[in-house]
Amino acid sequence: MQISDQLHRFLFESTPLRGNIVHLDDSFTQALQHHHFPAVLRQSLGELMAASALLAATLKLQGGALILQVQGKGPLKLLVVECTADLGVRATAKWSDDLNDMSFSDMVSDGHFVITLDPRDGGQPYQGIVPVEGNSIAEILQNYMQRSEQIDTRMWLACDGKSAAGMLLQKLPDQPDAADPDAWNRIAMLADTVQDEELLNLAAVSLIKRLFNEEDVRLFKEQALKFHCNCSRESVGNMLRMLGEEEVAEILAEQHTIDINCDFCNTEYHFDQVDAEQLFSTEIVLPGNNVRH
Repeated sequence: MQISDQLHRFLFESTPLRGNIVHLDDSFTQALQHHHFPAVLRQSLGELMAASALLAATLKLQGGALILQVQGKGPLKLLVVECTADLGVRATAKWSDDLNDMSFSDMVSDGHFVITLDPRDGGQPYQGIVPVEGNSIAEILQNYMQRSEQIDTRMWLACDGKSAAGMLLQKLPDQPDAADPDAWNRIAMLADTVQDEELLNLAAVSLIKRLFNEEDVRLFKEQALKFHCNCSRESVGNMLRMLGEEEVAEILAEQHTIDINCDFCNTEYHFDQVDAEQLFSTEIVLPGNNVRH
């Protein structure tokens, strides 16, 4: 039986190969429950969410977050997924026109892939931007890891609109493989036999036994995933302060209130004239305000 919303790390003994398997169920549902995405877009977001967790688990984020973006020039304008160091995920998208019956490459149409590492501890962020190369989320990420990071990486992703799952294999750089030089090719070929239904419905231990029955695999303790959005009234207020007092005053003169929705969780934040005066006062106090989902 599948264990929901968990990530499992594993490695192949006596080789420089490691892997991750992830299942997203409640976290996937919660991330998309406030949006009405077309089916093909839900699938792409689910695959990107699974991929973000798989990659975040290979990094030493130390409290930061990994952000994956696909920026398209076609009807799909933007896919954004964020995964924190403790595997809190959130996702959103922007699109135009009817996406039904379109392939992923047609939806994106010569876009860009952006990967951002946000340390959130005062450290220096890292961002890589490359052209979209590939006809799927998995292909895009594999090409990025190979060409930009020079790390052999294979990824298998699946989403049925209700849950998402994925598996990653990675060959650690600068690690000796003389004891089993064929390990990467052999294990990748075994993994290529995996079916979407198996990714979505088999528990990690069952999937590993099914794919790598004759390999010596060490499976580590699972790590829980969850939906997490870090938006807040304070962060929205900081954004308004960056606009400047004059521009905020002009918006209020036209609209009387400033209403902002979080693109990820759809929480609504409302600022009126009194709120704006407090934002730009010497002592900034953000009072409670009606927040509804």
